[in-house]
Amino acid sequence: MTDPRSFLYRDSLDPDAALRLTAAALDRADDGELYLQYRRAEAFGFDDGRLKTASYDTHAGFGLRAVSGEMTAFAHANELSAAAIERAAATMRLIDPSMQPRAAAPARTNQRRYTDADPLDLVPFADKVALCQAIDAAARARDPRVAQVSVGLSGTWSVVEIVRPDGFVATDVRPLVRLNVSIVAEQNGRRETGSFGLGGRYLYDTLLDPATWHRAIDEALAQALVNLESVAAPAGEMTVLLGAGWPGILLHEAIGHGLEGDFNRKGTSAFSGRIGERVAAPGVTIVDDGSLPDRRGSLTVDDEGTPTSETLLIEDGILRGYMQDRLNARLMGVAPTGNGRRESFAHAPMPRMTNTFMKAGQDDPAELLSRVKRGIFAKSFGGGQVDIVSGKFVFSCTEAYLVEDGKIGAPIKGATLIGDGPSVLTKVQGVGTDFALDEGVGMCGKGGQSVPAGVGQPSLLIGGLTVGGTA
Repeated sequence: MTDPRSFLYRDSLDPDAALRLTAAALDRADDGELYLQYRRAEAFGFDDGRLKTASYDTHAGFGLRAVSGEMTAFAHANELSAAAIERAAATMRLIDPSMQPRAAAPARTNQRRYTDADPLDLVPFADKVALCQAIDAAARARDPRVAQVSVGLSGTWSVVEIVRPDGFVATDVRPLVRLNVSIVAEQNGRRETGSFGLGGRYLYDTLLDPATWHRAIDEALAQALVNLESVAAPAGEMTVLLGAGWPGILLHEAIGHGLEGDFNRKGTSAFSGRIGERVAAPGVTIVDDGSLPDRRGSLTVDDEGTPTSETLLIEDGILRGYMQDRLNARLMGVAPTGNGRRESFAHAPMPRMTNTFMKAGQDDPAELLSRVKRGIFAKSFGGGQVDIVSGKFVFSCTEAYLVEDGKIGAPIKGATLIGDGPSVLTKVQGVGTDFALDEGVGMCGKGGQSVPAGVGQPSLLIGGLTVGGTA
């Protein structure tokens, strides 16, 4: 197998030159790094019974960052050469010389959270197209009400290296694949959609397994058929039971960003200065963990070279910590948590979530349902809008049901959940034993950057949540 680092070091750049150039460029800084990246990506879109789109691209480049106090200098180029890095170094000299001791290098790790094999090269182009065709044909054969099938298949392979002026070097090779199936079902002139996706930091083999893609078809079709029977959603304040797994996206958006270090250092988060205080109901424990094997949001090391681990954020309702990159951790006098992330070499790192989830509780999910006299059961979510600072959110449900006297009733259409993260945490009335992570499709946006992320939770009973509906 070709050494992945050979995609970073070629022409006029070699590892020794990278170390030498980084040390010279960052001699006035108290922290910083040279971030090298090579990435290849492909995507297939199968629609209307045929391959509609197929793309393949590669890109490579570096980002050079110097940090002095709160000041950051950053330059990048889509060229891996010594000359380009030397030109970028001129920007680093614009910062004031550091008056602080140079920050210590990250800890080293021998852990590997995923394979370093390249999923794109291991499966021929024709086999990927054939997979899309097979899914389309099987979905259409499932039910006469299937009117349209869309299949999306994508994969990336990225090699990154973090080079520090103190001689620290960390290399990470990151695969990522994803499959999405969307089905439109039609009955009596009415059309409704269902979708299902899955993925992670593994190879296409998992997605090529018939058991995997048949399950994707079944889940998407079931959602579409349920929505064909849906009635208008009610509106008002009511009890809401959230399902396990993907509904954790609500917690990710509503409170996750508020627990990132930069917002708390600047005092703009609803959780700023509240370490040790009760911020959630008893039984609520939330962590961020980038060290889970093969997960979409996982990283062996973050984009500053810090190994990932489980970071305790809220324990039994008490706020215990924040997610930190190196800059904000240093300014707040705490240790970095492995949450320094960037979209690519063209972006500076910032504190970001990896896999953020609520841990299992003590309540039987069936017993939680029995407590709901009048409310809704939200099984799956689609899009939403969130104000990161306040945590105010509006989320639309893609699959939800009425609940009357502890029993699940008719499916509903057009339901939205409205509230704010800090308040929602205090309204939790029960935490189920049925913890699940999402299937691996999450993307997280912040500051103009998007990165893959994971979510999860058990069934969650929330009292007094505003439901926006059409009825």
